[in-house]
Amino acid sequence: MSTVLSAVAWPYANGPRHIGHVAGFGVPSDVFSRYMRMAGHDVLMVSGTDEHGTPILVEADSEGITARELADRNNRLIVEDLVALGLSYDLFTRTTTRNHYQVVQDMFVSVRDNGYMVEQTTSGAISPSTGRTLPDRYIEGTCPICGAGGARGDQCDNCGNQLDPTDLLDPISRINGETPQFVETSHWFLDLPALAGELGRWLDEREATGLWRPNVIRFSQNILDDIKPRAMTRDIDWGIPVPGWEDQPNKRLYVWFDAVIGYLSASIEWARRSGDPDAWRAWWNDPDALAYYFMGKDNIVFHSQIWPAEMIAQNGKGDKGGEPGKFGELHLPTEVVSSEFLTMEGKKFSSSKKVVIYVRDMLERYQPDALRYYISAAGPETQDADFTWSDFISRTNNELVAGWGNLVNRTAAMIAKNVGEIPEAGELEPVDEKLLSAIRDGFGVVGSLIEAHRQRAAIAEVMHLVGEANRYVSETEPFKLKAEEQRPRLLTVLHVLAQAVTDLNTMMAPFLPESSNAVEKALGGDLMIAPMPRIDEVEDLDGGPGYPVITGDYTGVPAWEHRPVPVGQTVLKPTPIFVKLDPEVAEQELERLEAEAEAAAAAADADAVADD
Repeated sequence: MSTVLSAVAWPYANGPRHIGHVAGFGVPSDVFSRYMRMAGHDVLMVSGTDEHGTPILVEADSEGITARELADRNNRLIVEDLVALGLSYDLFTRTTTRNHYQVVQDMFVSVRDNGYMVEQTTSGAISPSTGRTLPDRYIEGTCPICGAGGARGDQCDNCGNQLDPTDLLDPISRINGETPQFVETSHWFLDLPALAGELGRWLDEREATGLWRPNVIRFSQNILDDIKPRAMTRDIDWGIPVPGWEDQPNKRLYVWFDAVIGYLSASIEWARRSGDPDAWRAWWNDPDALAYYFMGKDNIVFHSQIWPAEMIAQNGKGDKGGEPGKFGELHLPTEVVSSEFLTMEGKKFSSSKKVVIYVRDMLERYQPDALRYYISAAGPETQDADFTWSDFISRTNNELVAGWGNLVNRTAAMIAKNVGEIPEAGELEPVDEKLLSAIRDGFGVVGSLIEAHRQRAAIAEVMHLVGEANRYVSETEPFKLKAEEQRPRLLTVLHVLAQAVTDLNTMMAPFLPESSNAVEKALGGDLMIAPMPRIDEVEDLDGGPGYPVITGDYTGVPAWEHRPVPVGQTVLKPTPIFVKLDPEVAEQELERLEAEAEAAAAAADADAVADD
């Protein structure tokens, strides 16, 4: 057994999350974490809402509320949505806790005292009309590296390189279209060049394992070529105060620095809430511990450069040396598991243009496991993927309902009608042995694929075995075994089917937790195959405002292995596990999408006229 950290990207709390977000960080991390628990590992799955940074301030200003009020509202929305999707966090918290503030400030002090924070004077952007600081993300222009338009002042999404606002060609403010004015200001910079050697050695070691996705390791190594110090403070009044600069309340640690530290602070909060304040060290200080970080590809740079650099600096392992700080020697990521982008009906997701499907809206109309299945089977694992309503309906009806759901329902229905309980098997025939053997072998195949983050191939293998089980029904035709002398054979076939469904359900549990529990009940069992998360209302450990967290008890899950079906277990007439969707749903959803997009465009035009 290994200790496994499942570090899941922190959703930004400027609004509700859409299905593209959870396709990148949510479902893949949960499938992996659930499987690793079943495989016997001690998993700690942590995350929370990322609540600092300028976009929160800008949105709050536009609504006439405080940044904290906006963060509180969206934190709760996101918590509720992720629980509804069945994501099994040990702790999902937030970056506005006092625990997080303290951990971030302690990390900053360690990095600074080891010499990897350098104070520099730089140019900061302000709005000529208001005098307010313009956030990097709200300055746009042409990327000086790849020439793409629409590059932001912190990063170009086209080439992925980090930028400063002063790097942009023809910069303008996204807020009001002004040309920003640049003034001198002092900030703390993370000395990435002094950490580049150790970062490069670590990345070379990771490449040598052959485990990282090629696009992730190549991108991570390439960004070392032009590495330079990065500002880790900002002129802003929403964020974590800078140690040593308490007399400058408008300077805060930037979200780039603080958000990635959330993985550590969430682990520490979990340990403190567990009653053993040092329990987190098993996942962070043990060199044999495994750490997997899940995110979309736009966040690779933060997890393969910024966060590892902060840990290296805290550990005192860069060119300037130093001593491990308060947190001891922190263990760097085993793997950065980055997904590509999910588009929708051929378009990039855009909340402002209403080209979007929010998680909440999706789960109000469709089963959570239908969405989880779609993401697992057709998501953006190693290349961009396009969500279409027609494909969603097709996969739900033809694969979930007609494939897996049909196998479960007719197995349970035949047992309920002919026996009323799971029968004992007689002598097995070659056709029986063939199916049972293939499914037993599936545990090794499917498990290895999940562990290697090849979830599309893993769920495809499970569905292949479902197909084999359905073919077995067609070959053995238990519904024709009605004569008394055929009853022993009928009981054997039904036993084999019950065993097949039981084992396949174990394999389905990481992908489809809610329905896996329903399948267990359909065969008369009461085992919690896939424990579900819950929302707890908690008090801040250090006296701040209370907040909701996601947590759960995920112990007692069945092992990832063949489990003999319990003979004699009562089986009643089942109800369908999955809901079949009317093909007209696709047209209805597209009409809804078009109407919302038109309304958004009209509102934007009206705002433009008002501004003129």
